[in-house]
Amino acid sequence: MAWVLKMDEVIESGLVHDFDASLSGIGQELGAGAYSMSDVLALPIFKQEDSSLPLDDETKNPPFQYVMCAATSPAVKLHDETLTYLNQGQSYEIRMLDNRKMGDMPEITGKLVKSIIRVVFHDRRLQYTEHQQLEGWKWNRPGDRLLDLDIPMSVGIIDTRTNPSQLNAVEFLWDPAKRTSAFIQVHCISTEFTPRKHGGEKGVPFRIQVDTFKQNENGEYTDHLHSASCQIKVFKPKGADRKQKTDREKMEKRTAHEKEKYQPSYDTTILTECSPWPDTPTTYVNNSPSTAPTFTSPPQSTCSVPDSNSSSPNHQGDGVSQTSSEQLQPSATTQETQQWLLKNRFSSYTRLFSNFSGADLLKLTKEDLVQICGAADGIRLYNSLKSRSVRPRLTIYVCQEQPGSSLLQGQQQAAGSGAENGSGTPYVYHAIYLEEMVASEVARKLALVFNIPFHQINQVYRQGPTGIHILVSDQMVQNFQDESCFLFSTVKGTLSVCVCVCVCVCVS
Repeated sequence: MAWVLKMDEVIESGLVHDFDASLSGIGQELGAGAYSMSDVLALPIFKQEDSSLPLDDETKNPPFQYVMCAATSPAVKLHDETLTYLNQGQSYEIRMLDNRKMGDMPEITGKLVKSIIRVVFHDRRLQYTEHQQLEGWKWNRPGDRLLDLDIPMSVGIIDTRTNPSQLNAVEFLWDPAKRTSAFIQVHCISTEFTPRKHGGEKGVPFRIQVDTFKQNENGEYTDHLHSASCQIKVFKPKGADRKQKTDREKMEKRTAHEKEKYQPSYDTTILTECSPWPDTPTTYVNNSPSTAPTFTSPPQSTCSVPDSNSSSPNHQGDGVSQTSSEQLQPSATTQETQQWLLKNRFSSYTRLFSNFSGADLLKLTKEDLVQICGAADGIRLYNSLKSRSVRPRLTIYVCQEQPGSSLLQGQQQAAGSGAENGSGTPYVYHAIYLEEMVASEVARKLALVFNIPFHQINQVYRQGPTGIHILVSDQMVQNFQDESCFLFSTVKGTLSVCVCVCVCVCVS
């Protein structure tokens, strides 16, 4: 029994010794000198995986980089997109940097590229309704743009352009080999697109996006090269500085552990790569009842109040026809409406009404036009649309004297019945509208009405109570009674012709 126990102890000790030896062998096999990491990676299985991994030299390098000289907010968490605060109307520099490596994109070397800078909505919900949002902003801010380019401060930009139908975009050409900086001004603020409730609403964020294109085979800048954007919020003047200071003070009050969850604030904002902005043309629906254009440009008029060849004192003849020809028709197209605005001295509002047809413009009330164009231009545009002609300062009626009748007899008949002369022939009067209220204007318009060469008229007289001829002066014209009736006659002499009525004209 003792021998059995002794044999068990020997076997147990041997097994322990063998187990320790095996462990020590394992440790020696896994020692630092047994294998190296290069030997491990040289195994066939790792060689296959390694061949599929991209090398550092193969990583794609963006051709351009855009840096906006405005500080980022310190109150942005890690892994979130940076946020930059801007002041409304303040100029901010965007540096256009060539980031190509040697030999990259040789087709644009020594050539110009085109960049389009836009301010767009960050929220997807507002992006879907961008057209309606911008139209509402344009209605409240007539004549203004959301984005402008500060050309005097910009460097290296060529052929700057702004599209009147795209108030939130500017475009220009630039040479990547030269220093280029574009200074932009954002005129809309974030709270303008927030529903008004009780005050203190949080403004919506925008995006500044830059899209760059090269020339295609036809010389048009349509081949996309690169796009990048950043998130911004726009405040009223100096509001961005106060917001930046508030965020910085809040971060200073946080513990060191909490600060680790936020990004540091940088002096500049680097625009990150993104997809190009879709350039889909905006379509407009014309709800006017007729699409046939009826607007025609009338001949240029030299008088503010047209002369009349009417046959009755109550008929305004040419004045009515001229007014109707200049009137904007409801069936006028957008192009014809633009022509009408230009002709009637509303060129500063052509961009604002670029999508208005004649029917759209005529539907606007006087209050609408005053709100859009201001009091002075709004009332003027309303009167032009409604064809309200200016009432002349003085209206006189003139009838040419019938042969064989005396002046005094004609005057008495005109003052009495005013209908017929002694032979039963009715007196036909012409209306003359005076604006300047001077004697030369009377002579000029008498010449037009009665087809007398103006340069042949020597003097204009008015017959006095005893048959004397009184020279018509400016002061006399200013004392004419409105809607007075006169008989008109001409008196020819050897060297001159005098026209006599209650007004007489001496014609040479």
